[in-house]
Amino acid sequence: MTNASVPGEAEEPVDPETRKLVWIIVLGAMAPALDTTIVTVALAALGRGLHTSVASSQWTITGYLLAMGMAMPLTRWFSERYGHKRVWLCSIGAFGISSALAGAAWNIDSLIVFRVLQGAPAGLVIPLTTTMLVSTAGRKRLGRVMAIASMVVVVVPIFGPVIGGIIVKYLGWRWVFYVNPPICAATIWLAWRKLPATPGQPGRSLDLAGLALLAPGLALVIYGLSEASGTSGFAATRAWAPLAAGAALTAAFAFHALHRHEDPLIDVRLLRIRSYAASATVLFLSGLSVYGPLLLLSLYFQEVQGRSALIAGLLLAPQGVGSLIPRSVAGKLTDRIGARPVAVTGLLLVALGTLAFAWAGPSTSEWLLGASLFVRGAGLAPVTIAVQAGAFRDIAPASVPDASSTTRIAQQVGGSLGSAVLALILSTALLARHAATAAGRGLAFDTAFWWAIGLGALALLPALLLPATRKKDDGPARAHPHRRPDPRHDPRREHPPPAVRGTAIAPEPVTGFHAADAQTDTSDQPASVTDNQIRG
Repeated sequence: MTNASVPGEAEEPVDPETRKLVWIIVLGAMAPALDTTIVTVALAALGRGLHTSVASSQWTITGYLLAMGMAMPLTRWFSERYGHKRVWLCSIGAFGISSALAGAAWNIDSLIVFRVLQGAPAGLVIPLTTTMLVSTAGRKRLGRVMAIASMVVVVVPIFGPVIGGIIVKYLGWRWVFYVNPPICAATIWLAWRKLPATPGQPGRSLDLAGLALLAPGLALVIYGLSEASGTSGFAATRAWAPLAAGAALTAAFAFHALHRHEDPLIDVRLLRIRSYAASATVLFLSGLSVYGPLLLLSLYFQEVQGRSALIAGLLLAPQGVGSLIPRSVAGKLTDRIGARPVAVTGLLLVALGTLAFAWAGPSTSEWLLGASLFVRGAGLAPVTIAVQAGAFRDIAPASVPDASSTTRIAQQVGGSLGSAVLALILSTALLARHAATAAGRGLAFDTAFWWAIGLGALALLPALLLPATRKKDDGPARAHPHRRPDPRHDPRREHPPPAVRGTAIAPEPVTGFHAADAQTDTSDQPASVTDNQIRG
């Protein structure tokens, strides 16, 4: 199988029916993605409304993230046992119900409990969304489908604070939760009618030992990172102790997964595939250099230029506009020339768009900063689209759920690490400069932005290992290289042509890769990683 793209080869278009399914899947992920950003904006208001401290209010976010982290490792098992569609719809329904309960909370304790109930289904929805998108797209159209999906990953975190600020100001903090149930209800109605069913495998066993190691390990890592953003940073016992325990449990899980011969909770052997390992590393490091600075940008306008939270959100709008414009082009280029040049270009644009803030002060021109934010946004979309598409280029269909969980964990932990590290750098700089004036605070922010630019170089290194050319999809998909074949499982029956009530689906199966990928029963193929996969 060759990796070179064929000159003059016609691109396979994304047919209208597939595009419709992709938008339904993206709509389902919209509520969990939006929730995190708008709740952050509402923290002060809900603290006043429930007569509690900021520290107690912060647990509405921490509890949500902990529950999400503990649920993510279960995604593959649930989806394989009960089917993607069933688990996805149940998770969205549970998220909508818990959102309504959170909006009706009578004190901070009840709100924290309902936020934990929200986080668990959110931890299933987002990895499952990636699994369903990859299965719907097929290898030839990954870039273009991920361009649509980037609405969730790129655009929502940018516009979320603006939406949250408007909701809090004009409707009240409870409505940051009440906006979710209508979105969830619309998603369930559309998905029930349009998405094809995916059969489960009831006999699939759960790796209990792996779950006991990875779920609390991730929760402790996320909790430790959230505590490291204080003035003491990673030196605080409440930060380094859970981080050390979480890292030890996660390392123990990796050892367990490498030595378990049948169905580990998550198959870490996929990281032996170069294109996938490089993509997962970029996703992790982008938390430091790409998405971590989102926190700094909003704080800069508030702390240095004296803007309100709502105005600060509106001033960030050029970044959102910039991220919308190149999505289609980035998706097509990723399918045509590969993920590497698109991702590297995106990372360079992000660094260029951040540069003006490294020299900014209280009186820096809003036009200059707005133009810089536009350039920065134009880099965010290509990075996300190319890296997500590159991650699944060499992944066999049977391994997509494993790969989705791992990439989502890398994003979650990387984002938490990026926020903690940059918050610590900013706090240290503010103390060092005794920043009592706007000019002093501006110098402290300059230091943090320079660090963000410097850390961007770390993401460039693995980005250079991403695939440079599109993989020609001219043969059947390989069997999973390390998972023992299930004698009850016939890949030809896993994704039958969908029969949806009254809906004309394109002839190509939308729940697996292209028909060319599923023509051959691969369950009896040798269990080995191909040289092509190792080289990426």
